[in-house]
Amino acid sequence: LKDEPVSSAQLGAFFAGMTIRANCFPEATQWSEGERRAMSLFWPRLVHVLPPEVKFIADPEGTIMGANGLTGPRYIGQGTAEMRLVGALREVLAGGHLGYEEIQCVLKDVLPFGSMGASSPSVSEALLAAFLIGQRMNRETDRELKGYCLAFDDELGPPPIADVNSLTHYGEPYDGNTRFFRSTLFVAAVRACYGEACLLHGVEWMPPKGGITEGQMLKFMGANTHLSPTQAKTLLEDKDTGFAYLNLQEACPPLYSIIGLREHIKKRPPLATSEKVQQFVRARGRESMVAGFYHVGYEDPLLMLMRRRTVHAGLVVKGEEGALSLTTKERSAHASKGIPVNHCSGFRTPSSANFSETDGYF
Repeated sequence: LKDEPVSSAQLGAFFAGMTIRANCFPEATQWSEGERRAMSLFWPRLVHVLPPEVKFIADPEGTIMGANGLTGPRYIGQGTAEMRLVGALREVLAGGHLGYEEIQCVLKDVLPFGSMGASSPSVSEALLAAFLIGQRMNRETDRELKGYCLAFDDELGPPPIADVNSLTHYGEPYDGNTRFFRSTLFVAAVRACYGEACLLHGVEWMPPKGGITEGQMLKFMGANTHLSPTQAKTLLEDKDTGFAYLNLQEACPPLYSIIGLREHIKKRPPLATSEKVQQFVRARGRESMVAGFYHVGYEDPLLMLMRRRTVHAGLVVKGEEGALSLTTKERSAHASKGIPVNHCSGFRTPSSANFSETDGYF
C-alpha cells in the first residue's frame, strides 16, 4: 500500500499464488522463464529473512525450492487455530478442496481477526491471506461457498423475523461502483413505497475497488447506517418505511473484521461472493433474493446459495461492474465473450418444498 512496507498479508497472498501456479495450474500459466530465474536468484537470500510461515507457504512440501525449501514440510503453526489453518492450507496449496465443515471450523477459529478486544490475531496474517486467495484461485466448490456463506448465521443469535407479507434481500457487490450508476438503493426505496419491504446490506468501503456503495449514499443523505438487525426489522414492519440498510459491522462483526486484510490481498476472496447472499432478517411472508455478478462462473453458485437460504424466489443479474443496475447501452464490439450484460437468471420455489431434502450437499 502507498507509503507502507510490504505486509505479511501481501507476502502470504503472493507466495500462495506462486505455489498454486507451480503445483497445479496448466503449463501455460505456470511460472514463466523470468519468474523461474527471479526465484532461483532471490530465494537463497529470502530463506534467511522470511518468517517461517511464509517459507511454508512458498514451498509447503519442499518440492519447489529444492534444498532451500525444507521449512515447509516441518511447519505446523503455533496454537490450535493456526495448526488447523496450516492443515487446511496444505490441501489448498496443492490445488485441493475442503469440505463444508472444514471451512466452517477454520473460519470460526480465526475470526474475528485482530480486533474485537483481542490483543493480537489468533493466526498469522500471511497464513489467512494465503488461505483466502488460494481458495479463490482453486475456484471454490459449492460446499466451500456454502461454508463461507453460512458460517456466522447465528453469530448474533437467530435472525429477527419481520411481520411482513414479503421481503426482498438485495445483494450488491460490497466494494461498490466506480464507473457506472448504481440504482439499487433507489429501486428498493420505490418498491418499499408500494408495500414491498426491501433490505439492503453492505459496508461503507470495501477493497479491492473501493467504489461508491449504498452505505456511502445513505450516510451522505443523513441516514443512520449502523442499525442492528432488530432495528432493521422494526423499519421493515413500519408501513411508512418498509426499507432498511444493514452494515456488516453490526450484522456480522467477524466478517467485518477482515476488511483491512482484504485491502492487502487486493484480489476478491470467496467472501466477495458469499456475502451477497446473506439473510440478516427473515420474514413471516415470502422472501426473495437478488444478487449481481459479472465474472463468468458465478451465476449458478449464487443461485445455489439462494436456494440454500430457503427463499421463495432468487434472481441473479449480470450488471455493469457486477451490480444490479441494468444498462441501456448497446453491447460494445469489444465486449468480452460469454454471457452479455443485462442477462438475468433465477428460480421460484413452491412454498411446500422441503429444502433440506432438495439440497444434495447435506
